[in-house]
Amino acid sequence: MNQNKVITISRQYGSGGRIVAQKLADALGIPFYDNELITMAAEKTGLSVECFKDAEKTSFGNLFFSLTSLTPSLDSAGLPLNEKIFLVQSQVIKEVAAEGPCVIVGRSANHVLQDNPNVINVFLQADLPDRVKRAIDTYGQDAEGAEAMVVKTDKRRANYYNYFTGEKWGKAENYDLILNTSRMDLDKIVEVIKTYIALR
Repeated sequence: MNQNKVITISRQYGSGGRIVAQKLADALGIPFYDNELITMAAEKTGLSVECFKDAEKTSFGNLFFSLTSLTPSLDSAGLPLNEKIFLVQSQVIKEVAAEGPCVIVGRSANHVLQDNPNVINVFLQADLPDRVKRAIDTYGQDAEGAEAMVVKTDKRRANYYNYFTGEKWGKAENYDLILNTSRMDLDKIVEVIKTYIALR
């Protein structure tokens, strides 16, 4: 890459966003960050990796009460623990972006890096039947209840993003490129993103 581009990939569950992000990073020869961000953030706080994973899966109220009761000393700044977790993750995202080109999956990275002129923000979506099929075939979800799980996961992601950013998850104005992965295979989606990066 000729420029110091950082690519954030936001995605609907089952759209293949993580797969695309990994393929893109491999194709560009740059670092890929997903769960690695959780590990790095956990090391900064002394919290377990599970606490950060729970933060993405639990409603804000339940997270606050379940975790602060176990680790009250971490709330030294007077912030609810879920907000502290978000701030630490945001710091880690900024640090890896400052190190050079990379691909970052999820975690509101497009918002966290909104003042970084080298960031390209991508949102990947797909038709619901295709997302349900991928959830079953690729992610190993049980067929029974898979559709409800896909819808619930997206609702949780939207609530998380909306709560912490004050913006609307998936809204076109928040991204440079929005692609529907139902329209072409994932390798071609990667090529489209690569072309966009090259033209920028």
